[in-house]
Amino acid sequence: MIASARNWLRRNRTNFAVGAGVLGAGYVAGRYVLSKVTETRQRMAEDRVAKENLRRRFQQNQEDCTITVLALLPTATENILEALPVEQITQDLQQKRAERLGRNASTPDSVAPVPSSGPSSVTDDDGKSLASLQAESYVHASQMTASSTGSGDAEASKPLKSKVQLWNEVKISSITRAFTLLYTLSLLTLLTRIQLNLLGRRNYLSSVVSMASHSPQDHTISLENRDDDNAEQAWGNDFETNRKFLTFSWWLLHRGWRQVMEKVETAVETVFGPLNPREDIPLERLSALILEVRRNVEGATPEERRSHKWLPYLLPPLDEEEFVLRESGMLKSLSTAQSASIPSPTSSPGQPSLNHPPPLPPVPTPLRRLLNETSDLIDSPPFTQILTLLLDTTFSHLTDQEIRTDAFKLPSPSSAGPRAQGLPELDLGLAKAKLANILAVLTRQAHAIGNGVPNRYAQAIEGVRELEAFAAVIYSSHFEFEALGDGGGGGVRSMEDGPEAPVEKANEKMVVHSATGMFDSVWEKLTGQ
Repeated sequence: MIASARNWLRRNRTNFAVGAGVLGAGYVAGRYVLSKVTETRQRMAEDRVAKENLRRRFQQNQEDCTITVLALLPTATENILEALPVEQITQDLQQKRAERLGRNASTPDSVAPVPSSGPSSVTDDDGKSLASLQAESYVHASQMTASSTGSGDAEASKPLKSKVQLWNEVKISSITRAFTLLYTLSLLTLLTRIQLNLLGRRNYLSSVVSMASHSPQDHTISLENRDDDNAEQAWGNDFETNRKFLTFSWWLLHRGWRQVMEKVETAVETVFGPLNPREDIPLERLSALILEVRRNVEGATPEERRSHKWLPYLLPPLDEEEFVLRESGMLKSLSTAQSASIPSPTSSPGQPSLNHPPPLPPVPTPLRRLLNETSDLIDSPPFTQILTLLLDTTFSHLTDQEIRTDAFKLPSPSSAGPRAQGLPELDLGLAKAKLANILAVLTRQAHAIGNGVPNRYAQAIEGVRELEAFAAVIYSSHFEFEALGDGGGGGVRSMEDGPEAPVEKANEKMVVHSATGMFDSVWEKLTGQ
């Protein structure tokens, strides 16, 4: 019995060996597959968390952009209101009308002219127009202060103007002021989006690199903000560089808006100059006139709009950059420290320098690269496309919502239409309003554009989906250009390296052009254009 069992085992030992091998291989393969499935699930969960955190960071960044625009806009608004004091001109018109009425009242009855229907109707129209301007507008605080403190000297020094000249100034100034504020709001929105999304992208990379180098054993990449851990890193948490970069919005708030105003004023004088303030204007014609002004400012054809350069309105030229930094206070402490530490070339080492201020420091390399990338984005075709969409939205809100309801007394397109109420359709060609009433609405809307709470124009801009897509392209593109591998140890090297990084320094121009081309290609894929 035992011998037969031994013989049977000897005859089937090969089968037993094969079966044991198969079972062992199956066990090992099963454990391997199970480990891979677990690893894949863990990686997918980590990717899902990382994408959600990235989405939250992006949305928070866009909210910061909106808050920043609303915080900066009053500065430009105050400058524009001071440059175009429509309310002060309206007061001059009222004063001239009061003087005329006073002279007519003091005229003896024996020499009083026989009243006629023509002049009386003109006088009534003037009174109604002035009443509408006075009722629907208000004087800005800075204008009230200026008029109350220096009224005596101003009255003695300013030349006397006729009623026609004053009305023409009211017409040109009120239209120019409202349109300039719309252009300034749109440009400031785009500039802020570019600036904060560039810094947000750098801070995101800083967080990733910081976490990857913080714990090599931990494969989980957290997207928490650790920008304050190391101030010497060059991944975007250089606080001074970020401050100086954001300071360049000073140019638009204090210089660029004036260039925009001059261009808009020229277009307004060309289009609205021949119109009489007492003239009745249909809503369709008003929309056509506003569109003609925009064509003169932005360009009449798509080619002209694409070739129009908005960069001089948003960023200073190279020789004005140090002036912007100094005016904004960024170079004050640095210049003071250098003046105390750098001796004059003609002074001895033990003597202080006399009348030899040190030269201004050059723009640092990280700041220069941020400014260069911002300039490339402003000059790119998507910038012009988004700006056109923002201007379409803001001008449409001004015309179809505010002027339509306040001046023409028509329901807004967003409200319940006439078809829903069983009423005949409105003929916009028959709806007319006096230009003076339209000017009154524009005068009031200038304050709503710049200081409105809530700001309906900013809310309308937030509804432009392409604006968020533009910000997403900026936030998510160029990562491979920002994080260049060193080709050896798999490390990550910053583009903000100084002269000790000859590879990036030599290929700086190539990297910029490649990044710009990649931006355009990503935008084309996103928009399908």
